[in-house]
Amino acid sequence: MMSYKAVCFGEVLWDNLPTGKKLGGAPLNVSYHLNRLGVSTAMLTRIGEDENGQEIEALCRDLGVPTALFQKDDVYPTSTVEVQIGEDKEVHYEIVFPVAWDFIQTDAQGLDMVKNADFFVFGSLSSRNEVSYDTLIRLLEVANFKVFDVNLRTPFYTEERVLELLSKADLVKMNKAELQKISSWTNLDMERDVERVWALMDIYQLQEAVITYGAEGAVYYSKSLELVYHFPAYRVEINDTIGSGDSFLAAFLTKRFQTAEELLIEDVMDFSAMISGFVTQSSGACPPYDQNDIIRFQWLNPLYKAKY
Repeated sequence: MMSYKAVCFGEVLWDNLPTGKKLGGAPLNVSYHLNRLGVSTAMLTRIGEDENGQEIEALCRDLGVPTALFQKDDVYPTSTVEVQIGEDKEVHYEIVFPVAWDFIQTDAQGLDMVKNADFFVFGSLSSRNEVSYDTLIRLLEVANFKVFDVNLRTPFYTEERVLELLSKADLVKMNKAELQKISSWTNLDMERDVERVWALMDIYQLQEAVITYGAEGAVYYSKSLELVYHFPAYRVEINDTIGSGDSFLAAFLTKRFQTAEELLIEDVMDFSAMISGFVTQSSGACPPYDQNDIIRFQWLNPLYKAKY
């Protein structure tokens, strides 16, 4: 385990897949991979006092995800999502509303853990209801390094809230489609993504950004280093894409903080692409793995040299 600590905030749920239910929720996936990679990471969420909630809590403990910040709700149920995987392997979600994690409360324990964490990871989906949104805003006031994982799920977002969260972040991660959507809200009609990202970073005072392009890799932006760095994806046989972006973010943060004093961005991006590729060829967002699995994966899978 590393000396770094983190807190992830937001949804935890059951993804009801054609093959059965799988543990899910973007911040939960990030928390799982951070813990798997050696960063002690608590998950701040809310589950129902029901069988689904009991099963999630038990499974998280088995997976090494700390549950000290799991809140219990006796009114709203544990979250479930109906998942359909298309012929193109893309994933489509039907997200139930309202559920327990829409009502995450502000309490002293959560505030204290976020205040003492090295970084705080949050997404846009958890802002869909006023209660959890208000809690998130209060946590952002005490967080040290704020990581915004954009996760636009129609109809559960508003332009106003997404842009407000963007203004509070130090680092943002989004995919190409999300970049285009946010750029349209801010009237950034530049021809190239690189111009749009730099403009957003200037407008919202972002220090770092990561834009993911699926099979075409990802691009990292650093304002302090005046750096743009593209790294390709690994060539893999896709099982499903559930959680691939979440695992990428967890690996990125793990390596980024590990090399914080002298940022080795090629190593950071290589590690992130490798973990994401491993998850993409696996089933579900939280497959089991250890260091030997990752070494074997890297040896068997060459980098895919693609242009973005």
